[in-house]
Amino acid sequence: MPCIPGLCFTKRRPFAMAALSDDPIQEWILTEGKATQITRIHPIGGGCINLANRYDTDAGSFFVKTNRSIGPSMFEAEAIGLGAMYETGAIRVPKPFKVGPLRNSGSFIIMEFIEFGASRSNQSVLGRKLAEMHKAGKSIKGFGFPVDNTIGSTPQINTWCSDWIQFYGEHRLGYQLKLAQDQYGDSTIYQKGQRLIKNMEPLFENIVIEPCLLHGDLWSGNISSDKNGEPVILDPACYYGHNEAEFGMSWCAGFGESFYSSYFEVMPKQPGFEKRRDLYLLYHYLNHYNLFGSGYRSSSMSIIDDYLRMLKV
Repeated sequence: MPCIPGLCFTKRRPFAMAALSDDPIQEWILTEGKATQITRIHPIGGGCINLANRYDTDAGSFFVKTNRSIGPSMFEAEAIGLGAMYETGAIRVPKPFKVGPLRNSGSFIIMEFIEFGASRSNQSVLGRKLAEMHKAGKSIKGFGFPVDNTIGSTPQINTWCSDWIQFYGEHRLGYQLKLAQDQYGDSTIYQKGQRLIKNMEPLFENIVIEPCLLHGDLWSGNISSDKNGEPVILDPACYYGHNEAEFGMSWCAGFGESFYSSYFEVMPKQPGFEKRRDLYLLYHYLNHYNLFGSGYRSSSMSIIDDYLRMLKV
């Protein structure tokens, strides 16, 4: 794989940490970032987990996220995911530049600043470019990712596995079900969910599943467009998985007919797609249940019960 200047992903090693200083962010911008002066720093929307700022300089603008509560590992994983998507050349993502610790506590990530356009990306173009990323981003190691990362603030385990059904059952559905049992004492959803995991293999009959690079958390808040109207995707939870799993957040993404038509022109629809769709929604409903509470339990349980009836188990 090619190397991004300053960040090499070929061996998937952790990023070199920025040297501790009074302000390691400004230190990097004024040295490796090639700027001689920072003209403005102003806050922009960065979600509910991190703080985000735009740094304007005489060498261009940078997007910086910081978190005073965690070490660099979360941002390292994000940068590796951004870098993997960037390397495909298929769809625009912010180019990551630097990850490091803040002084005293916390961490930061510096990346390319992309000026967003006035409207969301064209659905047809987004579908085609996402499919091109899935087609280009392949793994010889199987399903997983070089590092664990997070989906929202929930840990996402990406240990390599050669079997997709095993990977999805253990590291996606199984992990969320165990979290619900531990957090809420919800033995009902855990036991029924485990029955589904043990019996879901028929949903994958007559298809070949290749590991594709997934964004992993593709909802409307992580989709935009640049000034030229080209799609931009950001804030990933990347891993290599079944391409259909990318649509697991479709209930929050607003994908329309033109999106799917363009997508399937590049990555043809596989037999049984409709039967598996809710299985991939389930992971994200369970995650929302674990993150935000009981309002998402009924949707999760409904999907599990429907599959148990369908599979007659």
